[in-house]
This record gives sequence, structure tokens and C-alpha cells, in this order.
Amino acid sequence: MFTARTVRLLVPSAAALWTSALGLWGLSRQNSVWRDEAATWQVARRSTAEIVQLLGNVDVVHGLYYLLMHGLFELFGPGTTVLRLPSVVATAVAAACVAALGHRLAGPWAGLGGGVALGLLPAVQFYLQEGRPYALVAAGAGVSTLLLVTLLEGRGRAVHWIAYSGTVALCGLLNWLSLMILPAHLLTLLLSGRNGRGGRSGHDLGGPGEPGESGESREPGGRGGRGGSGGSAGLGNRWAAAAGAAVACVLPLVLFSRSQSAQVSWIPPLTWHMLIGPAVLLAVGGAGALLDRRSPHRPDGPSAAAVGLPLLVVPHLGLAGLSLIQPLFLDRYVLFSLLGLALLIGAAIGVAVRTVSRRLPRAGWWLLPAIVAVAAVALLPQALAKRSPASRVDDVLAAADDVRRLKRPGDAVLFFPSARRDTRLVSPDAFSGLEDIALARTPERSGTLKGVEAEPARIRAAMLTHRRILLVTDAPAVSRPPATERDRMKRSVLRNHFRIVTDTQTRGRRVTLYERRTTPR
Repeated sequence: MFTARTVRLLVPSAAALWTSALGLWGLSRQNSVWRDEAATWQVARRSTAEIVQLLGNVDVVHGLYYLLMHGLFELFGPGTTVLRLPSVVATAVAAACVAALGHRLAGPWAGLGGGVALGLLPAVQFYLQEGRPYALVAAGAGVSTLLLVTLLEGRGRAVHWIAYSGTVALCGLLNWLSLMILPAHLLTLLLSGRNGRGGRSGHDLGGPGEPGESGESREPGGRGGRGGSGGSAGLGNRWAAAAGAAVACVLPLVLFSRSQSAQVSWIPPLTWHMLIGPAVLLAVGGAGALLDRRSPHRPDGPSAAAVGLPLLVVPHLGLAGLSLIQPLFLDRYVLFSLLGLALLIGAAIGVAVRTVSRRLPRAGWWLLPAIVAVAAVALLPQALAKRSPASRVDDVLAAADDVRRLKRPGDAVLFFPSARRDTRLVSPDAFSGLEDIALARTPERSGTLKGVEAEPARIRAAMLTHRRILLVTDAPAVSRPPATERDRMKRSVLRNHFRIVTDTQTRGRRVTLYERRTTPR
């Protein structure tokens, strides 16, 4: 049978491999890139100086991520694999952390079940293949929580505190809303001090209920004693110092980003129906926590419920509270909280395996594979949908292909709204030979995502000097009325002085070829 050390390596490794396989499956998403990923792509292709200039105006909250992706694009070149692979690796790390946590706190079956469950969650599968920083934040949350549990078990040293503080700070620099993990960890600290369960119960090595448990005991107050030297008060003080240092590192970013809060003005106000999904997740997690209380497994530090439930609940409550001040309630901002849900699901699976194994020892070995198979089949439609271009609002690469097919030398191009210029910024070769007649200053020179356009009168005059104009805009299903005088001018001139020759709509984007009328309307 496997030794305890082998199981400690196999459980997180299996979870990481499983999640990596899910991430690599359909990674290119049929060679599509949607508007959020297009922002990553176009910024990553800029020079470091241009990125720094951009961050002074917009997207400072993603600055560290953009610099990371800039380095990867410089090393490996732009592409959908380079764009999304960091998220795959990060989610695999997060799954390994959940597996390691579950193993420590509720046994190897709980660890393996939780690590595998994380990759199957629909929200995780969406961001598993997303060229944005949210999966990286989830990985950092897993590492910091694993470090916290190590410290609560009394096995930590100064280097663990430094690593904990640094990991929380790094997550905060990737997305400062991830600092909501700190009150979750504080609650875990309090629950551990009050309800901590001492003494790991022994199991026969390789037994059907808990394969790989060594049955080692730890002396109270020794290296495995809860809280380590200095007791609960000393542990709390050290945690407060580490958390305070992390917050101090991120605070300048938080304050500066307030000046760019208009970027999230599109997020709708919080309504009760937006809380239905999180409520379902909390109910599932709560059931897992209740089952964990029945577990005979007794870790040296906190229970799985004391770690998983705060990690799941507190970020959602915190984000809901912030959204009452300024609308911010988007699930991606608290994606890392799903590590708590996966841990609680794993704890419930661990209880189920023990219960079955007591009556049917051989059946216990097959329970987890059966659960995973049933869940994978049930969630297969979701998994396929997440890997389809239709799962995103639009596809800039499809629009670029349409432009490449329709253009002729000397044609002009317009973008409506100007944010749709991301099509050209991601695929500049598709627009070679075309004149961007509305553009006054490029995105790179202006330090913006979409550039600075000329005054409406100049745009009108430029449009009337061309015989053919390509318009790149949103498909009707996702388009909005013109919000600026420039866009109203574009639409008016096209309607009165041009006629439609070809109109294509592909994956949320629309490319229309206009030709000058012989006589205006």
C-alpha cells in the first residue's frame, strides 16, 4: 500500500493533473478571443513604458497582470495558448492547494475529492480558460490558506509568515478585492482558537476508509500543538502583523484606483435576484460543513469547516456589502471563494467514503470515481458550453477575419463605439492598407485602451472623402445606442451618404461594408 508521504504527494498532484487536463481541453475556444481578453492581448503587446503610461489613466488594478503577460508575450509571442495557459496553471495550483488542505483537515479522500471538484465547478471552468487575472488570484488564495493552516498547526516559522503576507499582498496587487480573504482567515483563526480539534486520529495505513493515513500522534504543546509557541494570543498578533503588512502594500493601489472608478460604472446595482446563485453555493457549502462536523478525522489545527466555510461566505458577504456603496457584485471578483466550496464538498465526500467503507470496505474505493463520473456527465453540457465561442459576448478574431476578407486597398475603417478598435489592436495585420479615419491619437500614444478620436466635424469630412468604408461594431443583440456625438455623427453620415454592400455578423461582432451613394438622401 502507499506510504503516508506518497499519499501526501499523490493527492495534490492528481488534483493538479486533473485540472490541467480540463484546462487544456479546448483551450483555443475555436480560435476566439472576446473583448475582455482582447484588452489583455493589446496591452501585453505594448512596451513597458506604454503600459505604465496606460495605468496612469485606466486599468491600474490590472497593472501587475498586464506586466506579467507582457513578459510572456515577449518570450513566446502572442497567441491564445500563451494568453490562457497562465490561468490553467494557476487553477491547477489552486486545485492542488485544495487537495492538500482537504488531506490535512479531513483525510486523503476529502483532499482528492475537493481538488477534483474545484475543476468541475462551472464558474471555475469559465475562468480556467480566461486570459484575465482571476485564476491567478485563486491560486494565491489557495497558497495563502495553506500557509495559514500550516501556521495554525504550529508547524510554521518566520519564513511562513513572510510567505503568507507576501502571497496575500501579491493577490491584492492582482485584484485588491482579494483582500477580503483576510477577514475570512481571521474568522478561521477565531474558530480554530475556540473550537480547534486536537490530536489526529489514527488509521491503518492504506485502509479502505482512509488510504495513506499514518496514524502518527503529536504531543500537546509540541510542534503539532495548535498555535505553536506563544499560544493563541501570540498567533493572533503575528497574523495581524502579517495581514497589516499585506494591506499596507496594496493600499496605494486601492487609493489610486478610486480615481478610475468610472471603469466599473457599467456594473448594475445589487438586486436580490443577483444573490440567488451565491445563496445556492452557500447552502451547498453549509451542508458540507455540517457533514464535516460528523467526521472522526481530527486535525491538529482547524477543521475543514472552519477553513472552508469562512473562505466561501465572507468574500461573498463582503462584496455584497461593498456593492451597497458602489455596484461591484460580479462573481469573478470572488472566484477565489470557490476554493472554500470545493474544500467543503471534499469534506462531504470524505464522510461519505468513510460511511460506505464501514459497511462495504471494497465499495469505498470506488465511491469517489463514481461521484466524479456522475458529476462530469451531468456537467458535460456546461463544460462544452464554456469552451464554445458563444459562451462569451463576442469574438474579435472572427471580426478581424471578416475585415480581412472584405477590405480593398484604400478603404477606410470606422469603429462604433471606439472600444471596438480592439479588433484592430489584436489583429493589426487584418487592417493593413486601411485608414482609421476617426483616429486622432493612437491608443499607445494616448495611454488609453481605445485611442482618442477626432472632433465630429473632422470625422464627417474624412468620411465624405472615401468611396468605401468598413464599419466594425457590435451585433444587434449586444449593441447599444450611440452615446457620444462622434458616434451619432458616424451613424448619420453612413445612413445619408452611403449604402450597405455587405453586412456580416459573427459571434457578437458586426462588420458592414458601405459604399458611397451617387446622390445623398
